[in-house]
Amino acid sequence: MVKFRILFTLILTLSSFGALASQPETSMVGTPVAWFALIIFVLAYLLVAGEEILQLRKSKPVLVAAGLIWLAIGWHAYGTSDAETVQLTFRHNLLEYSELLLFLLVAMTYINAMEERRLFDALRSWIVHKRLSYRSLFWLTGVLAFFISPIADNLTTALLMCAVVIKVAPGKKQFINLACINIVVASNAGGAFSPFGDITTLMVWQKGLVAFDQFLVLFIPSLVSFILPALIMSFFIGKGPISDMSERVELKRGAKRIIALFLFTISTAVASFSLFNLPPVLGMMMGLGYLQFFGYFLRQTLASSLAKKRASAIASGDDQRLNYLGHVVPFDVFNRIAQAEWDTLLFFYGVVMCVGGLGYIGYLELVSTLMYTQWDPTYANIAVGLLSAVIDNIPVMFAVLTMQPDMALGQWLLVTLTAGIGGSLLSIGSAAGVALMGHARGSYTFVGHLRWSPVILLGYVAGVACHLWLNQHLF
Repeated sequence: MVKFRILFTLILTLSSFGALASQPETSMVGTPVAWFALIIFVLAYLLVAGEEILQLRKSKPVLVAAGLIWLAIGWHAYGTSDAETVQLTFRHNLLEYSELLLFLLVAMTYINAMEERRLFDALRSWIVHKRLSYRSLFWLTGVLAFFISPIADNLTTALLMCAVVIKVAPGKKQFINLACINIVVASNAGGAFSPFGDITTLMVWQKGLVAFDQFLVLFIPSLVSFILPALIMSFFIGKGPISDMSERVELKRGAKRIIALFLFTISTAVASFSLFNLPPVLGMMMGLGYLQFFGYFLRQTLASSLAKKRASAIASGDDQRLNYLGHVVPFDVFNRIAQAEWDTLLFFYGVVMCVGGLGYIGYLELVSTLMYTQWDPTYANIAVGLLSAVIDNIPVMFAVLTMQPDMALGQWLLVTLTAGIGGSLLSIGSAAGVALMGHARGSYTFVGHLRWSPVILLGYVAGVACHLWLNQHLF
């Protein structure tokens, strides 16, 4: 299963000072190198956007583009006083990615561990056994997506809920399409009010622009942006009952304790940042240690646990359970790390380095001057959300954070909200939408999502208006 998503960094004061000092004295915009870098970035992103059609993993083009952009910058600065500046700027961007990589790697490892312990299978089984109507299933998967994504991230949540819909309603293409649209909208909206719900929110939090608890003021605007489109779409779904299906899932040993460890890991990450102003990645890496110790405990006690379960199965004559116990393998943390979505992690490297290179050239300063000086910041942040529907919200948000315009807290919350819910306007606007097009191939499509874009836009506008009204004291 593809896993999240979602980039971050806390830069030490010294590193931040070095980054500010490392900008070129004059903008390179307009030079042949600048045009080359821009063309390379656009071509790479076109290949990323065509991932589903080309069957080309999205990391490949951005990795090559990042290398070409920085080599071009290095060639331009070779033999000049800017040569050392180029090196310092590259290292600064690499530091940003390093913290992102480690943070996401731990989060992905925990999610993979939960999957291996069959927690997500158990949730799917619980929903299947509810014998709901199609409309009830539509609402249940949407509501669960909205409330699970703040913890498990929007991509993982969307894939889980999509698996439920496909399992429960096989062959019902129209229903699957509507349900997947609802799941994408709900997952992206739910991820917007939590630092752990989306990569864009994590980026903003780790940059120190919005405190952990301040994201919660986006709860009602996010809920509105989900509920309004869902309410309209639900009228186009029948109330008929779903065919009865049976599925038995047994949680593996330690599943619930891994959830507790994950929550404790999140608490450690938040505390390290809030109390000691240390990068949240410190707490996440400690959390990986918690999981490793627990994995050691599971391996050491596996034999005695299996012996008790075999004795119980023999006493009850449960041959099926005996067969299952014969195939149990020890829990291994490093196997869970290996199952991380490395294509996504490498894609983030390419994005961070490409945008960093364009920022060094001077493109981001140019865009920042246009959007955040000549425009009203509110209009600029709303435009960022609309842009994220076409260009994935991750590079868009990273570009905004690289510009780091001087804005009030309410504006930073606004751009966080719009980048999250704006990605729902098109199926290619978020990692959740792209993943579901592959997972529900033939049922959930770009065109099928596009037909409902006006309804989703209505929710987008309502969510933004709700934030501007409820949180006007933050502007």
